[in-house]
Amino acid sequence: MAKIHHFQLFGLRKQKYNWLLENDLASTKWKELKPESPFHLFIPYDTGLLKEYEQGCKITDIMPINTVGVVTGQDEKTIAYTKKAAEQLAQSHSISKDKIQKILYRPFDERFIVYDSKVVTRPRQEVMRHMLAGENLGLITVRQQSVQMDWSLVGATNSIIESSVISNKTAEINYLFPIYLFPNPEKPLGEKSVWPLGKDGRQPNLDKKFVEEFSKRLGMEFVPERGFHRRDAEGHLCPAEKTKLGPEDVFNYIYAVFHSPEYRKRYAEFLKIDFPRAPMTSNKKLFAKLCELGDELVRWHLLEPGAASRAPTPEIKYPVPGENRVEKGFPKYSEERVYINKEQYFEPVPEEVWNFYIGGYQVLDKWLKDRKGRDLSHEDLEHYRKIVAALSSTIRLMAEIDKAIDSHGGWPIK
Repeated sequence: MAKIHHFQLFGLRKQKYNWLLENDLASTKWKELKPESPFHLFIPYDTGLLKEYEQGCKITDIMPINTVGVVTGQDEKTIAYTKKAAEQLAQSHSISKDKIQKILYRPFDERFIVYDSKVVTRPRQEVMRHMLAGENLGLITVRQQSVQMDWSLVGATNSIIESSVISNKTAEINYLFPIYLFPNPEKPLGEKSVWPLGKDGRQPNLDKKFVEEFSKRLGMEFVPERGFHRRDAEGHLCPAEKTKLGPEDVFNYIYAVFHSPEYRKRYAEFLKIDFPRAPMTSNKKLFAKLCELGDELVRWHLLEPGAASRAPTPEIKYPVPGENRVEKGFPKYSEERVYINKEQYFEPVPEEVWNFYIGGYQVLDKWLKDRKGRDLSHEDLEHYRKIVAALSSTIRLMAEIDKAIDSHGGWPIK
């Protein structure tokens, strides 16, 4: 029977060449592998953790209706920074301005698209329409990651998405999982609902067996339109109802778990080869806490008004007046300042915030690089401040998520 052996070496190219010159097959410290179903991995992994990880539910089984992001085939001719510029693009294609939609293009980078199949190669309308039909929320993630890096391939959106919002070249194109599904006006009799219809005829994009099992574990009733953490008219959280949970609660719980640094570290090997899995807890207090933290994370990631109400962040200053142009060779980071040119900068920006990645993108660097040669508007400057605050809060909340899990028994979540 054939045997499989593994060895890996990290370092600079010169170091690798030197090692190869000094070693051969006999001197290499190989590790024998015994790949097992379902992944048959050709790398060392902890089989105990794999079994533990598989106790969780794959996101595609939790939210079965999903799709990869929009592919235009010609971004320059279909996507613009402003609505006015997008309307000009629509005019050039003899397409109605009514076809202009917001699209999440990169992390915290919402733009405008001429959303018409005449000019968009793969509009993914069968799923994206649910993000356009009414109030909705979508989870963004990927199925696999192709390079050695920390897993951070998850995001939230309330708009349609482009195919590489978070994935860059580190993984395949990303997928969108809407939390609600809306009726198709073109096929009013062709859809069958497994849930009672709610606002605007929508229903949760949640597998019924999963919901029944999760509700049973928690000892709570699932209500398609009424959550564990509801909000009043001003957007403030209402007191928790201990007997009910709704679609947003499931979303927020999963979003919190996927942002746990320990979750990402513990299951790193498996997160790189398949869709992420979410463990189901039976601890109601832990569930409530993760719902709360996940809700706050989502609000920050959507840059919603009032997101800073619970824990305000330091004011991000932009003290030097000027043209606000992102010049060639910028941005540059030095001593908690992000420079867009030789004179103008944002401060204070902590180093951990500057170095924060979502998927394949260093967020603060990427947002500015995509605007190289452009003069930032007042709205752009305010938006960048909000991104800094959101990333700072994300780092804080990720630590709070691990702390909450540790205080309720730690890993594995039960």
